[in-house]
Order: sequence, then structure tokens, then C-alpha cells
Amino acid sequence: MCPSRLPCLKVIKNGEPTLRRRIAALPEIDLASPLQFVINAAAGSSDARAKREVVEAALRAHGRQGELLFCSPAQLTGVAHQAASRSIATRTAVVAVGGDGTFNYFARTHGIPAVPADAVRQLLHSVPTPVQVACINERVFLVNASLGLYPDLLEDREAYKARFGRSRWVAFVAACATLLRAQRRLRLHIEMGGKVRDMQTLTLFVGNNRLQLQQFGAEPDDTVAGTPGDGSMAALVLRPIGTLSMIGLMLHGAMGRLGEAAGVERFEFEHLVVRPTLPQGRSGVKVAFDGEVKMMRAPLDFRVLAKPLYLLKPQPDAADTGARSRAEEAAP
Repeated sequence: MCPSRLPCLKVIKNGEPTLRRRIAALPEIDLASPLQFVINAAAGSSDARAKREVVEAALRAHGRQGELLFCSPAQLTGVAHQAASRSIATRTAVVAVGGDGTFNYFARTHGIPAVPADAVRQLLHSVPTPVQVACINERVFLVNASLGLYPDLLEDREAYKARFGRSRWVAFVAACATLLRAQRRLRLHIEMGGKVRDMQTLTLFVGNNRLQLQQFGAEPDDTVAGTPGDGSMAALVLRPIGTLSMIGLMLHGAMGRLGEAAGVERFEFEHLVVRPTLPQGRSGVKVAFDGEVKMMRAPLDFRVLAKPLYLLKPQPDAADTGARSRAEEAAP
């Protein structure tokens, strides 16, 4: 990831520009400055050692320098801030090592390899590219944010994983258990683009990643400029439904056809203000964003940020050339 400067984003749809932001020069990377690798050391010493060996081997092979910053989860915020400040001062980039907390939707969307050695090699041949960033109040997110049922689902999923291990089946069983006992209803006052509405819902899910919405089968109609993750965001609202309808909802979700399920509403937006009705004496609401769950003060302000994240990605022609070279090497 590159330090963000002024926005440089222009979305073209059907041959016409639909979203314009101020144009600025892309940040430049000084190849002589060490890349700042921020690495979660919580996985254990052997895993940390393996990551170090992979990163250092790739750097040596390409004549590049890097500083590897291992830290615990509690130290992560402070270490990341220090790495960002250093990268701005030396015109280099911060590299986050590890998953993105959301089934790697962000990495998969932008073609970042899952194999660490391949990811580092690609990184060293990449250039800064603007990527849309969203926020809820003061919290930045890249993939999704939500309130209501979905944060409960994430907490249940982590509890099931701690007990039964990490697998997609464990995650699916945890999701079923959460959905079947869903009772709590949210009363929301929503303001969007000059329009106001009140609704009851089990969950409000906001997506900033088109790949995740496609896999849910829940892409909204293109009603505003751009598309989710590329100019706008998408909201999914689940209205209160009975147990049988909830089972139908789970089946639709499992088949990637969530958008066809009864009680699911979808719409696009760039800015959304949500005012939940809270019990007396309570000012906060549980919110999930990119796999984390926190309490936030209402109202909740969802928006597409003017400044993008400058992500290091290979140029399209470079990626094509690399793929052809690998294919030629593999050919008999």
C-alpha cells in the first residue's frame, strides 16, 4: 500500500465518465528505500520465521531492501502508524502481511496471490494504483461494514472456530445457528441523498467489494454513478422474517442467490446516515467492519472517501507478460 496523497480516480461507465475526483500525480516509489513490512507475530515463532525467510529471499533476488516489523495484535495500530510515517518520509510503501479478515475478498479482487512467495515477487514489480476506500464514522474499511445480525454472526463464527477449528463448514454451521435464533430487530432512520425513510430490519450490511456481492448473488441495480467498490457502495437490508423464511434465506445464500430471497432489499449509495433507535441510556451500537466488531456511537455515517488507497498492483501489460513467461517456462 502506498501513502495516500490527493485523490486520483475517474470511473468510466458505458464510455462516459460517471464519477470525477480531483486529478493528482500518483505517488512515486523510491526503489532504494526499504519497504515497510508489518507482520502479525501472534501465529507463533515458526510461522514468523517462515514469513521472514520468504520475504528476505524475494528481496535479495530482486536487489531490494525491506524492514520487517513483527508485532502482536495489541501493537499493530502503533506499529502501522510508525511504518506509514516512515514510508511517507522516505517515499516507500507499507506492506501488510497476512489475511484481510474477510475471506481475502480484497486480495482476490485485486489479484494478490495467496502464496506468500508469489505475492512478494508480484509486489516488487508493481506500481501505485488508486483503490476505493470507505468509512463508517471514523473507521476505514475496504470490504464491508454492518450492524444488527451480521456482527452477531461474526462473533458466533469466531467462537465456533475456537472450539471446532477453522473451516468453511464450521463457518457455515455457525452462520446457521446465528440466523435461526435471530430475534432482535433494529429500528433505523435512514438519510440518503436527500431522501429519508424509517424501517425495521434484522441487519444492515454495507458492501464496498463487488466480488463479495457477486458471490452472495446480491449485486444491486446500477442506480448511482460507478459500481460497488468503484464509485459507490451497496446496502443489503434484511427485513424481519419467520423461521421458515430464514431457512429459505440460508439456502439462497448457500447457492449464491441471496438477492432472490424474500425480505432482502438492495440499493446503491455514496453517502448514508443511519440513526438507530437505542434503548434508554445507550448511545452506542455494535458494528462490524472488515471482520472486526466494535461499539460505535450513533449516528452511523457511511461514505465513500475522497482519497483512495494507493495499492501496489502490477501494470496490466506487465501481468500479461509475466503470465506468458511462466507459461513458456512450464511448456515442454
